[in-house]
Amino acid sequence: MNTKRLSLLALGALTAMTLLLSGCGQQAQKEIKLGATSGPHAEVAEAVANEAANQGLKVTVVEFSDYVTPDQALADGDIDLNSYQHEPFLKNFASQHNADLSPIGTTILMRMGIYSDKVHSVNDIPDGAKVAIPNDPTNGGRALMLLAKAGLITLPENNFKVTIQDIQSNPKHLQFVELEAAQLPRSLQDVDIAVITMNYVMSGGLDVEKQGIYLEDKSEPLAVMVLATRTKDKDNADYQKIAQIFHSEAVKKFIQEQYHGTIVPAE
Repeated sequence: MNTKRLSLLALGALTAMTLLLSGCGQQAQKEIKLGATSGPHAEVAEAVANEAANQGLKVTVVEFSDYVTPDQALADGDIDLNSYQHEPFLKNFASQHNADLSPIGTTILMRMGIYSDKVHSVNDIPDGAKVAIPNDPTNGGRALMLLAKAGLITLPENNFKVTIQDIQSNPKHLQFVELEAAQLPRSLQDVDIAVITMNYVMSGGLDVEKQGIYLEDKSEPLAVMVLATRTKDKDNADYQKIAQIFHSEAVKKFIQEQYHGTIVPAE
């Protein structure tokens, strides 16, 4: 075999190897689309994407401006994962839209809390205090449940659909004011306490440590945000790796530096 023929064979083998390695690299860098609503969820998702890149995964964050489209996009296969909701919301969407979606991990905590500019403890709430709660059914019931857990009222059952009319006992004679959720941070100057979801705590510029006197438990289902995917993909190794990255030191550090305790990693 002459030298020229050997050179051509060597060149061919090198080219084949290059293509093979290139193909492997492209396979490892398959794009994973992670949906999130604009704001904290998308910001945390970007931190996850950055850390995922360090671990050999290409994650692209797709932002949404509403709370229905991300689940629909997931069900339709337009995205691979989403991070913006708690498990009860996910289950409700799946039931109403006949979608086969499942949570594969937790992401961050968005806890509802009792806030005040007038008192520093639940025990200091005066008799006849004015209490502002959200006027929408889900968060209104959630607020009443939190007040019950704080020992301020009693309710017939642990149900997010309870209303003021369901209160069984009100020993401090609390006076309830139902307001639009977005107005609650501003109401603190007019009421003794207000029960506020974390997204409005953040947008209202409230200080959790100084103004928060009682928060939902870290295991409260409505406070724990989840990472979701299609049920048939829930064991995908790359998706499971992304679920773990949400709890990585890099992402925890980002959350701490960015939100200073308003949002914390889920446990």
